[in-house]
Amino acid sequence: MTLRILATGGTFDKHYDELAGKLAFADSHLPEVLKRARLTIPVELEVCMLMDSLDMDDSHRQTILQACQNAKEEAIVIIHGTDTLRETAEVLGAANLGKTIVFTGAMIPYEIANSDAFFNLGFACSAAQLLPPGVHVAMNGKVFAWDNVQKNRAAGVFVTK
Repeated sequence: MTLRILATGGTFDKHYDELAGKLAFADSHLPEVLKRARLTIPVELEVCMLMDSLDMDDSHRQTILQACQNAKEEAIVIIHGTDTLRETAEVLGAANLGKTIVFTGAMIPYEIANSDAFFNLGFACSAAQLLPPGVHVAMNGKVFAWDNVQKNRAAGVFVTK
């Protein structure tokens, strides 16, 4: 089995821009993260885009769908911004691709202390190998079906609808 990881951006992949004093995108952290994770399963990394999910529109979601359709792998992890993760998961869920697709992200960027990014990625990689075909969300130790999940913004976690 080979695992495909699709990077789309989100908080997970943001960098702190010291000059501007804000979070922004540069290169993806994922090559470094995957090296550090020491995964023994073969992984194909594909950077689809690096953007805040609040800036995504239908064309971006179609790009992600097409990447999943074109993937030869049956297990896919998608790193996505948490604000509109549910909307993109809905597009893929409706497509019924017959693959195991697991969305994850982070509330705190990977490079910031106490980030949940590293754990969430490892958890999602495990989930993608164990879950049946379908679209799932794996965040902070819980797995949700794409059509029964929402972000609780006040608590900063995902919950069932």
